[in-house]
Amino acid sequence: MSHSFSLISTLAIGFAIAWALGFLMERIKVPALVGYLLAGIIISPATPGFVGDVNIASELSEIGVMLLMFGVGLHFSMSDLIRVKNIAVPGAILQMGLATCLGAVLAHFWGWPWGQSIVFGMCLSCASTVVLLKGLESRGILESGDGQIAVGWLVVEDIMTVLILVLLPPLASLLGSPLQNTEASLPLWQIIGITLAQVFGFIILMLVVGKRLLPWLLRQVAKTGSRELFTLSVLVFAIGIAYGAAQIFHVSFALGAFFSGMVMRESRYSHRAAMESLPLRDAFAVIFFVGVGMMFDPKVLYEQPLHVLAVLAIIILGKGLVAFGLVLLFRYTLHTALTVAAALAQIGEFSFILAALGLQLKILPQEGMSLVLAGAIISIALNPFAFATIGPARDFIKKRWAFARRMDARIDPMSLMPDSVGSDILHGHVVLVGYGEKGKIILDELLQRHLSVVVVDDHHAVVEELREKKVNSIYGDATDPAILIQAHIHEAAILVLAIDNEILCRKIVETAKILRPTIETVMPAENEEDAKALKADGVAQAFVPDELLAQAIVQFSMSRFGKESEDQKIREEEAEEQKAIERGAL
Repeated sequence: MSHSFSLISTLAIGFAIAWALGFLMERIKVPALVGYLLAGIIISPATPGFVGDVNIASELSEIGVMLLMFGVGLHFSMSDLIRVKNIAVPGAILQMGLATCLGAVLAHFWGWPWGQSIVFGMCLSCASTVVLLKGLESRGILESGDGQIAVGWLVVEDIMTVLILVLLPPLASLLGSPLQNTEASLPLWQIIGITLAQVFGFIILMLVVGKRLLPWLLRQVAKTGSRELFTLSVLVFAIGIAYGAAQIFHVSFALGAFFSGMVMRESRYSHRAAMESLPLRDAFAVIFFVGVGMMFDPKVLYEQPLHVLAVLAIIILGKGLVAFGLVLLFRYTLHTALTVAAALAQIGEFSFILAALGLQLKILPQEGMSLVLAGAIISIALNPFAFATIGPARDFIKKRWAFARRMDARIDPMSLMPDSVGSDILHGHVVLVGYGEKGKIILDELLQRHLSVVVVDDHHAVVEELREKKVNSIYGDATDPAILIQAHIHEAAILVLAIDNEILCRKIVETAKILRPTIETVMPAENEEDAKALKADGVAQAFVPDELLAQAIVQFSMSRFGKESEDQKIREEEAEEQKAIERGAL
């Protein structure tokens, strides 16, 4: 066998070293991904010993990004993006622009031409999807309001980066590239028009055709009962559509996979698709980090330490502070601003792609690629610690900044029940947590039967929308007792959990039963076995999510309302009898 590493040997050695170092990092309370990055450096050409195949690792990393973005799409619908559009769209565009300016000014200060400086700045402006999602998932806040803002912000960044990747080759000559490009002869407006037409053409095709076709195909495959065929379908949709989008519409693999998952979310088998693809997503995420480590040349750390520190300052402090300030300007909470700032204080896969394209077009020097990789690896390694500082940073800012104290003490009116809501409505009512796709269906069914409902959701825009429709709703985290108290949980008959996170559901139920021990709880379950387990544990009456989920929950609620009404009637009759006895005694 040749001593050069093939696909199998690269995977075998890479996985083995990543496993060993990842385990060691976890034991010493350091994130495992730091071990994965170190594993890549160990088998890279820049270090002695085993040398992995960088090209193979790079292609496998691309698959990892596709599968990860597919998973993001499965959990993030277009309606989620629309809900946070008011902050995600302007925030992402402004943050990318300011970060690009900081990077460009820094590189020009080093003596680089403005064209190279601008490309270098753009490489520092876009955060890593992989790292952001891992950070949010590890803290259980991916589906929270703060998590959705961060993900929506990143999706806008990804779309902007896709536009940059498509526009960069025809504009390369304007940035100082010595290469000749036939597209450069086209007018600028025509180049931009073609690019936008390709991107939005793909998006419209996926939202119009894919939204109907992919769920239907997945349903047909599920009817066969073949598990391996179902898993294969998920891979075909994720990777195949990403590849087709890149070849036909010239958009990135990541964006293609993201929209593939987003439209597949419409299928009732979306959660099964997420579970089936999870092991592959995790495995290829490890390969992604190993691949990043393999591209890194450690010499840059001791040859240009000040340059590396300056790059890190822009990535962590510059981008973080810009995001922090923008979120506060949009009048979000201090905690939201710190969460978004921590999530975006790193760079990753799109930075590598941009830098590689810059090298290919000769509008970025090799030094720029080395600095981008150094900044990425160190910022990725430090990002978990950025999340860990959110609490202490919030306390520190509140102590030193009077405005922060006033802002933190300011009560959001959306988190309070309006005074206009009568006490008769807030007695024997349903508390519905979550206004996603399931929650919307359940609420419609409950309102059609003229039942009193209070909705609790952690999306500010959702609560505003519901209140405009005259639906009683509260903004906040349902695990917070204060939010459930505002929803008058102590007077409620039933708690309905229309969210898919079982761990979060259990926390909410635990909090609710402290406030009202006799509350009835209802929630969806992944399958019959999970439903029985939830009922046996005394957590909730659970229903398997299918077309009859809303009707089943409503029927259960109606039966409980009937019992609640009877109990209330008995209590009222007993009270009247007691009053009559007291009057007779007098």
